[in-house]
Amino acid sequence: MAVEVAVQDAASARIAAAAGADRVELCSALATTGGVTPSIGLVEAAVGAGLPVHVLVRPRPGGFVHDADERAVMLRDVRAALAAGAAGIVSGGLTDDGRVDADLVARLVDAAGGAAVTFHRAIDAVDDRLSALDALLAAGVGRVLTSGGAARAGDGLPALAELVARADGRIEIQAGGGVTADAIPALVAAGVDAVHLSARRRVAATRVGPGGGEAAHDLTDGDLVAAAVRAARALRPAP
Repeated sequence: MAVEVAVQDAASARIAAAAGADRVELCSALATTGGVTPSIGLVEAAVGAGLPVHVLVRPRPGGFVHDADERAVMLRDVRAALAAGAAGIVSGGLTDDGRVDADLVARLVDAAGGAAVTFHRAIDAVDDRLSALDALLAAGVGRVLTSGGAARAGDGLPALAELVARADGRIEIQAGGGVTADAIPALVAAGVDAVHLSARRRVAATRVGPGGGEAAHDLTDGDLVAAAVRAARALRPAP
């Protein structure tokens, strides 16, 4: 079973690699926004860590319905991230009536030009996840990141199992949302193809003043990643 780690800097990508992760999802502002598109400089730095880097393409926080300007930016960001060495992108969008934005997704897949495309956790905000999965299959998406609609993937096991059955090996179901090593056995039993976790710890900042934001930042915890990798490999060896 593949283990993907959400990271926000090159140092975390290196930590994830040393701990045995299979790939990273690179984003910015994960804790405060759920993640937005990282800079191209950061993409280039993370690629240097040696793991496949899948870049989150999300132009802003605050939902998953994107206007024409945002859609254009997303397509540019997809092309730029891949040109910078990314192995794939993580993106998506919804319509106002709670369905997959099939037109946007098709454009994202086209812009990716054959690189891996993962639909992010917007699927957990749709009204009908199984129909959404069908739409993603039709668009050529290769992987879906989901908690099964729950706050934590461990609480969405029945929905995850339904998605696995519907996918029938045609698209990867990657469980994400509050994943820890302890949750992995149940996720394996549900049949998911991969797990996604942030495995982060807080690092105190030095010299923070007005306008500097929080007095700490997140860094990947190698011990948490290694524990997740051991749990995943023990139950389902990586292909």
